[in-house]
Amino acid sequence: MRKTFTAGVAALSILSLTACDSTNPGDRALGGAALGGLAGAAIGGAATGRAGGALAGAAIGAAGGAIIGANTTPEYRRAHRCYYSRYYGDYVCRD
Repeated sequence: MRKTFTAGVAALSILSLTACDSTNPGDRALGGAALGGLAGAAIGGAATGRAGGALAGAAIGAAGGAIIGANTTPEYRRAHRCYYSRYYGDYVCRD
């Protein structure tokens, strides 16, 4: 019972940290690796019933999650800066 509780708390803390949205590919790769590793360990352990299967699933899941997390990083788009110009009498936007 205590192991299950500890594993649950660890999984929830990792999930809460990876839920932060970031436009940095490194951060997204790290979050994807954490989520993929947890999911892979759970699936590998359930499928084989052995620690070796859980470790293999964690390694494969972490690698896949890191690749997917880094490649799904949204492009940073700088917002247009618009302001009202008294000289021109209308809005002026600059990139």
